[in-house]
Amino acid sequence: MNLSRRIAWLLLLLAVVLACASASRFDLSGGVLVPKERVVYDDGDTFTFDDTTVRILGIDTPEIAHPEHGFLEDQPYGREAAKRAEELLRGAKEIVIFPYQEDQYGRLLAHVLIDGEHFGVKMIEEGLAYETVSHYGDNGFPQFAEALLQAAENGPAPAFTPPHEWRREHRVERAPTGTD
Repeated sequence: MNLSRRIAWLLLLLAVVLACASASRFDLSGGVLVPKERVVYDDGDTFTFDDTTVRILGIDTPEIAHPEHGFLEDQPYGREAAKRAEELLRGAKEIVIFPYQEDQYGRLLAHVLIDGEHFGVKMIEEGLAYETVSHYGDNGFPQFAEALLQAAENGPAPAFTPPHEWRREHRVERAPTGTD
């Protein structure tokens, strides 16, 4: 997302943030309002709006088949996590992201709040995600990190293999086609 577009989002968000900040348990300053009607759902921890793909910080959900990335099958609970993510995002009145940086795949890493509640906390509490804060740190968002760690400590243990392990065991390298 270019700088002028990001500034425009921040200005639009400012009015919403001022109106909603007192209703949220998180500080909403620095967030960007996502146009909910333009969200395209991918899996349990990734979605796209406009030309921006958001990879949700703080959680890792089970994979769904993405042949273009070398995953030919769903990880157990992958479809359930993807469906629940879509339900949460679709049902939200407001989606606010807190951008961190782009990752190596060009996705925007961001924390996501839906109606003032942390998306990742909800997924962890429902046993559909592992927290990743203990591996990657708080990425400059200590209040979100604390909420995620607390949810993981108090929530159910996920019933699936940690996705980073599953990816390592199930990724299939793409065979050269002769046109590469």
